[in-house]
Amino acid sequence: MSAQTVLYDIPGPKARARNWLYSVLFVLVLALVVYFIYAGFDEKGQWAGALWKPFVDGTTWTQFLLPGLLNTLKAAALSIVIALPIGALLGIGRLSEHKWIRVPVGAIVEFFRAIPVLLLMVFAAAFYAYYTGIDSEIRPLFAAVTGLVLYNGSVMAEVFRAGILSLPKGQGEAASALGMRKTQIMLTVLLPQAVTLMLPALVSQLVVILKDTALAGQLTIGFDELIRASGPLTGLYGNTIPTLIVIAIIFIVLNLLLSWFASWLENKLARRKKAPKGAKPVHSAPSSVVMQRDDASGGAL
Repeated sequence: MSAQTVLYDIPGPKARARNWLYSVLFVLVLALVVYFIYAGFDEKGQWAGALWKPFVDGTTWTQFLLPGLLNTLKAAALSIVIALPIGALLGIGRLSEHKWIRVPVGAIVEFFRAIPVLLLMVFAAAFYAYYTGIDSEIRPLFAAVTGLVLYNGSVMAEVFRAGILSLPKGQGEAASALGMRKTQIMLTVLLPQAVTLMLPALVSQLVVILKDTALAGQLTIGFDELIRASGPLTGLYGNTIPTLIVIAIIFIVLNLLLSWFASWLENKLARRKKAPKGAKPVHSAPSSVVMQRDDASGGAL
């Protein structure tokens, strides 16, 4: 018996015909939506060659798009580098056996996960403006990175916690039987194995960080990321839609490159070591982690 017949029944003639009909209808509806979008833009003259001509001019990229892209990558890179260790520490802290560690860390994680990242950026910008002496030119970058780190670090904490809890309980028990301390068990046994399982969810969150840098150019923050830096370009040529399409393509390419790198890294780690038997990968950042065991003795601090 084939694996296909074990998993589900092979569709019959009526089911295959129905599936084909659904597929054709979906393609037709999608084509109709694309046509209406194209026709609407064409009616407004957004496909005119004059509106797209600036993007073949090198000065458009050197004066507007590339500086904004550089700021976007700078904010995303700083946020990722800071948020990853913070997320790991918070995630481990939530697994602590000590209530005086576990409860405050849990409150911090839930608090910052509940606040929109844009609001965190606005609060950070106001804080740096009124209570610090940070130069006004770099203050928007500080505010953007602060908001991204507070929110995404809290989300990553749940990813780390879920990844560690997904490991078989025997991993920690075996290390404990060898006389290893709890900190050693976490850092040398559990966390390295959990990284492979957490990688898909972590990459998803890194993509979110990259996209959320666009929020820093809005409202009172004024960070010159890619979208905000292209503002003068749309003012000069009146090509708002073409500019946004080009920016969207840039973001798509960046996220594809990030996903490709993550796949390469995951395959490399998989060749070096296999995930422990019985472990389950964490595919997305959970809004609330389902505890796979009630106690955290296998990896608690």
